[in-house]
Amino acid sequence: MESTTKLWHVISLYLSTALAIFRNLLHLILNINRTPFLTKSMDTLLSLYFRLCDLSPCAIDLDDKTTIHFWVPNHRRFHRPSLVMIHGYGGNSLWQFLYQVGPLSRKFNVYIPDLLFFGKSYSKALERSEAFQAKCMVDGLQRLGVEKFSVYAISYGGFVAYKVAEMWADAVEKVVIVSSGIVYTDEQRDEHLKKLGRHPSEILVPKNPVDLKLLVNLSMSKPTSLYEWIPDFLLREFIMMMYDHCRKEKVELAEHLVGKKAEPNLPVLTQETLLIWGDKDKVFPIELAHQLQRHLGSKSRLEILKNTGHAANMESPDALNKLIISFVSN
Repeated sequence: MESTTKLWHVISLYLSTALAIFRNLLHLILNINRTPFLTKSMDTLLSLYFRLCDLSPCAIDLDDKTTIHFWVPNHRRFHRPSLVMIHGYGGNSLWQFLYQVGPLSRKFNVYIPDLLFFGKSYSKALERSEAFQAKCMVDGLQRLGVEKFSVYAISYGGFVAYKVAEMWADAVEKVVIVSSGIVYTDEQRDEHLKKLGRHPSEILVPKNPVDLKLLVNLSMSKPTSLYEWIPDFLLREFIMMMYDHCRKEKVELAEHLVGKKAEPNLPVLTQETLLIWGDKDKVFPIELAHQLQRHLGSKSRLEILKNTGHAANMESPDALNKLIISFVSN
């Protein structure tokens, strides 16, 4: 009986994958003149990879204004810890966690939301704060029956994860924050913005290939020539799919994040917290990592990845995965 059940699970997985391939191919064919075909094809392949990691997409209507999209386990294994993975600005969860979803889904029950206005998550509400993002995400997790979980978040996602850990302290077991400058002074922010020479929303939500190349080079430890070889029409396709969708709302999120004053009384998290930073981060310089660790105190520790920039999930995925697995599992 048990072997029959396992066989049926395998058959169901392959049938759902085959149906997803057919549905996505049909959608691409019908919309070939209206959508960024090559980038959309890559997005479809990434979706199939997530399915092969035993995850399924799930859209949850929180109310008549807000829908949040998750990738969730097909079969929750109760002996495994639950891990919520929160992405940043560099695309949706599919693209950001390409190098994490395989290793981490083998160790944890992973829940991967698209933050509001990224991927398939959307809200008609006018709220743009990280607290609202956190509330919607936790509401979704509660609908899924997830009562206890750890969080791993990168960049903008780290601001959201901090709010989750602060506001739902009893639900959050451990926190992993990667490359997220949560503790800063107004003077540090203004000085850093002056160095950038442009408003962060213009970089975080690129409009053209030049902007996108700047975003990539800021995120990497060394300037990369990869994007110099990619035709501009492909970069425009990527921008159309990732950034033109809800562009106005994405810009408003960035403006809210940059425009708010530093919090002098930022609460100290009660959970054990692991901070991971690239030593060559040009978005949130390494001194912000040390400031955040000092603020969190003895229940936190800082791991610095050598020769790594802001996008640690892309430049040092193996080291990052190893640190996350060791910390959350123990």
